[in-house]
Amino acid sequence: MKAIRFVLVACCAPMIALAASGAPEGGHPGSPTPAPSFDCPMHSVHDAAVDERGDRVMGFDHEKTRHHFRLTAAGGAIEVEANDPKDSESRDAIRMHLSHIAKMFAEGDFEAPMLIHDQVAPGVPVMKRLKAEIRYEFEPSDRGGRVVIATKNREALDAIHAFLRFQIREHRTGDPTQASASSPR
Repeated sequence: MKAIRFVLVACCAPMIALAASGAPEGGHPGSPTPAPSFDCPMHSVHDAAVDERGDRVMGFDHEKTRHHFRLTAAGGAIEVEANDPKDSESRDAIRMHLSHIAKMFAEGDFEAPMLIHDQVAPGVPVMKRLKAEIRYEFEPSDRGGRVVIATKNREALDAIHAFLRFQIREHRTGDPTQASASSPR
């Protein structure tokens, strides 16, 4: 397993550097920005592993749902919706997962992202340390829900943005990696 991790890190280093730069990225079907091409033989293996672990940890099928990660001036949001408006099973699983995530993150528990991504996501150590400075609020939507994340602390805000950029890259959503002035609501 260590050898596979080394190869994955070595061959995907350009993508990691791109994400750290804050440059736009994409790759999710329907994404406005095409995915960068790095000729990484292990990248599709990594993507499949994230999808498989995500389905197991989150409790819903990534192919029946759509993730979005929004960066805002106050923090951001994690949004998930069922693709089919009649898919009440996915909608209910999304709501259960996101309401649980809001509570866990507020307590400084980021075990779910660790299980999905097999690593500590950027920003998590600071988000844990400054958990009292960050508000997580679950809001249901017609097809799923969102966790709105907000802070007034600059260090926490930077950590939240790093965490959300990581999620955008890992889930291949193609969402903007720069904060918008508007609320995610």
